[in-house]
Amino acid sequence: MTTFVDRVELHVAAGSGGHGCASVHREKFKPLGGPDGGNGGHGGDVILTVDQSVTTLLDYHHSPHRKATSGKPGEGGNRSGKDGQDLVLPVPDGTVVLDRAGNVLADLVGHGTSYVAAQGGRGGLGNAALASARRKAPGFALLGVPGDLQDIVLELKTVADVALVGYPSAGKSSLISVLSAAKPKIADYPFTTLVPNLGVVTAGSTVYTIADVPGLIPGASQGKGLGLEFLRHVERCSVLVHVLDTATLESERDPVSDLDVIEEELKQYGGLDRRPRIVVLNKIDVPDGKDLAEMVRPDLEARGYRVFEVSAVAHLGLKELSFALADLVAKARAAKPKEEATRIVIRPKAVDDAGFTVTREEDGLFRVRGEKPERWVRQTDFNNDEAVGYLADRLNRLGVEEELMKAGARSGDGVAIGPEENAVVFDWEPSVMAGAEMLGRRGEDHRFEAPRPAAQRRRDRDAERDEALREYGGFEPFGE
Repeated sequence: MTTFVDRVELHVAAGSGGHGCASVHREKFKPLGGPDGGNGGHGGDVILTVDQSVTTLLDYHHSPHRKATSGKPGEGGNRSGKDGQDLVLPVPDGTVVLDRAGNVLADLVGHGTSYVAAQGGRGGLGNAALASARRKAPGFALLGVPGDLQDIVLELKTVADVALVGYPSAGKSSLISVLSAAKPKIADYPFTTLVPNLGVVTAGSTVYTIADVPGLIPGASQGKGLGLEFLRHVERCSVLVHVLDTATLESERDPVSDLDVIEEELKQYGGLDRRPRIVVLNKIDVPDGKDLAEMVRPDLEARGYRVFEVSAVAHLGLKELSFALADLVAKARAAKPKEEATRIVIRPKAVDDAGFTVTREEDGLFRVRGEKPERWVRQTDFNNDEAVGYLADRLNRLGVEEELMKAGARSGDGVAIGPEENAVVFDWEPSVMAGAEMLGRRGEDHRFEAPRPAAQRRRDRDAERDEALREYGGFEPFGE
C-alpha cells in the first residue's frame, strides 16, 4: 500500500461567482419603487498552504480533484449573495508547484507560505448597482464569472540540512537511526529504503535535520532505478554525506569507485557536486572493512575530502561525525542571506496599454483578447437585449470598435471575443457608437417619471433626434 507520495497531478477548480439579481422594489401605493437587485457573491479560491504537520502528498494522490464553493446569487431587497468559501489545501514544507509544461509557479518553503492556485470568479452586479443618472431602472443584471480551472503538478523536495547519499545497502538507514530518533526500515537487500527518511540530530547547541535518501545507482540522473525520483530530495540540503560501504561483497565495487559514480550522478543532475561534502567509511566493525578503510582513506583525503571512519552497528566514530556535520550546517546557515521584509512591488501599466488586443487571423476573423472584454462577455446574458446593448456600450467606451476599424474590419466581418475554445462570435456592424445607445436613454423607465405634456414629449424627442444626427450622422437639422 502506498504510504508516501512526493509527486501528484492536481486538478483544482475555483468557485464561480453568483449571478446578480434584476429586481424592482414594490410596496403598497408604490408598485415601482426602483431597482433593488443585489450583487452575486464571489467564488471561493483554491489556496495551497504549507503545513508542518503534513509530510506527504498522499491525500492528493487518492483525491486529485478539488473544488471550492461558488458564490450565491443576489436577491431582491438589495440583498447580496454569500461569498463562496475558500478551499485551503495543506501541503508539506518544500512543495514546488508547476504547470503541466513543467514551469515553476511557486516554491512553498516555510510554515504558512501560501499560493492561490485557482482564483474564484467575480460575482455579477445586480441592477441596483448598475443604476445611474442615465440608467435609472436597468432591466438586467450581470452574470457571475466562472472560477479558474487549473491542472497543476505538486513536487515535494525534502527540506533538510544534511543528506546521506550512496549506493543501496551502504548503511545510510542504519546511520540515521543511530544519529537521530528516526526508525527507518533496515534490511540487507538493495532498495530497502523506498522513501526519504528524516531525523533530527542535536550536537551541542546545534540542532539540524538529516535525510536518508534512497540508494543511487549509475544512470540515476537519467531516470534509471529510483534515483531520478529522489535526487530532487537532495536539492535543498546544505551538506552532502557520501556513505561508502567498506564491507561490500560485490567484487567489482570499492569505496573509491562508488564515490566517483555518485559524484558523477550529482554533477549530471545539476549543481549538487558543488555542495559541501564529507565522506563516511561505514562498517569498520567488520575486520576486512576496517582494513579497506585505512587503505583508501589517504586517497580520499588527497582529493580534499574530510573522511570519517564509523560503524553504525558498533556506534564507533558517531560523535565526531555528528559534531563535524553540526559545524558545516552552522557555516551554511550563516552564509545564507538574511530574509528581507516583505516588499510590495508596483508594476504600473504602460501609458499606451489599452488592456486588449485586436488581431486578424488567417481565415479573416478578427479576434479580441483582453482581461476586461473577455470578462464582460462572460458576465452578459445574451437573452436580454438590454444587457447586450450594455456590453456594446462598454466595449465602445474601451475603444474596441476604434481598434477594429484600424485593423481593417468592415461591415459583416466576423469578430470573436475570447479564446478559440470559448469565444463569442458575431458579425460586426460598424458605428461610431453602440447600437443600443441609438435607442436613446436606454435603461430608463418613464413610469418612474412624472407625466409630461404631449407637446413637451415631442419637443424632447425632436431635440434628442437632432442631437444624435449632429453628433453621429454629420447632418444639420432642418431650420439651422
